[in-house]
Amino acid sequence: MTPTGHRATLDTTGALHDRVFRSLRTRIMHGAVDPGAALTLRGLADEFGVSMTPVRDSVRRLVAEGALTLSSSGRISTPELSPDRIEELASIRALLEPEMSSRALPRAHLALIERLETIDAALAQSIPAHSAQAYIRANLEFHRTLYLRAQAPAMLAMVETVWLQLGPTMARLYGRLNRTEPPHGHRLIIAALRAGDEPGLRVAVRADVTQGLRMLVG
Repeated sequence: MTPTGHRATLDTTGALHDRVFRSLRTRIMHGAVDPGAALTLRGLADEFGVSMTPVRDSVRRLVAEGALTLSSSGRISTPELSPDRIEELASIRALLEPEMSSRALPRAHLALIERLETIDAALAQSIPAHSAQAYIRANLEFHRTLYLRAQAPAMLAMVETVWLQLGPTMARLYGRLNRTEPPHGHRLIIAALRAGDEPGLRVAVRADVTQGLRMLVG
């Protein structure tokens, strides 16, 4: 094989591994896998139509992020979070996300606010369908869209890891919330952005990201 052909093969392999990883990661983050659900390498390989190698690599990376657990016997599953662990992750959100919103505020121009309103409207449309995944996906898009303006990629990566660990648990929480309308916190966040109210924005974000999780540890 020529050097160019070898490089092309490596690029194709890397793209395949990345596709499997991102697809599985997104599925977990959006709550498409129940807490404690068992997964198998063979089942995932068959589902994605790939060999065991990219699946094994993806599982290894997701275990490192805390999105999956791997027992000594080789059992792969999503973690069932204890109340203490949920509280810890909620505390991380309460620390990082208000800070990111504060950093985003100077760049929160009208176009961003209008984009957040559009996402919130889409979130409202997902509620009658009673789809936890659609709700979580829109909710995370709302927050990510705001936090991208913070221009703090290391913080965002940490926050996304927390979202990833909470994904299955958030889907379970959605059933308890019995939503009939979008989160009130989103409207408060948008109002604070319009007003340029940094203290109010911090309070609104902190309340929005922790309020529901309190139901799971109460």
